[in-house]
Amino acid sequence: MDILNYLIEPYLSYSWQQILLESIAAIFGLLSVYFSAKKNIWVYPTGIISTTIYVYILYHFGLWGDMLINFYYTSMSIYGWIKWAKSSEDHIHVEVSRATKREWKICAILFALSMALVTLVYYYKPYINNGFSMIGIILDLSHLDWANYMDILTTSIFLAGMWLMAEKKIESWWFWIIGDLICIPMMIYKELGITAIQYIVFTIISIQGYIDWSKSIKEKEKNKSNQLY
Repeated sequence: MDILNYLIEPYLSYSWQQILLESIAAIFGLLSVYFSAKKNIWVYPTGIISTTIYVYILYHFGLWGDMLINFYYTSMSIYGWIKWAKSSEDHIHVEVSRATKREWKICAILFALSMALVTLVYYYKPYINNGFSMIGIILDLSHLDWANYMDILTTSIFLAGMWLMAEKKIESWWFWIIGDLICIPMMIYKELGITAIQYIVFTIISIQGYIDWSKSIKEKEKNKSNQLY
């Protein structure tokens, strides 16, 4: 009950518009992950709605890394939407596969670039918050708390996962599950209870998504093996 009260209490000071926005973003986010687990192209339009709203919410709560990743999500969703549509026979469902060594290398590069970029944004955050003025500002990372550092990490995790998802790779679920688990306490700490609950559900759906995609790949590999004989 104490945990429930902790999650609900911050919303007593929020406006109804803010609560409504977060609720809508969470609902469409859940729909996006559900469609992703079903290998359904609707993962992208529902995801775009969710990420666009979260850009505003995360900016308001100072989670700059996650705000940037939602910009990235939106552009990558358009890319994934087009790619899934082209590779789908019914324009709704797609075939999935395992990541190659080349794709793992691309993931590592994306992860490293994201860590560097988001850290740089946080480094200049005092300057940005001061109206792009250096008066009275010292540029360093001393203003970051543990949630900010986790934000940098999850941004990089989700960026790599989003790219793998657009490429229809089962390993994308590894990134989603790890990132979701990290985001649960981070969102509770930032007093975004609705979003914390969303990430709990995300984790459950992501685990099921990995299981379903794994079964699909094994079935495809089995059929291919049978054809050889």
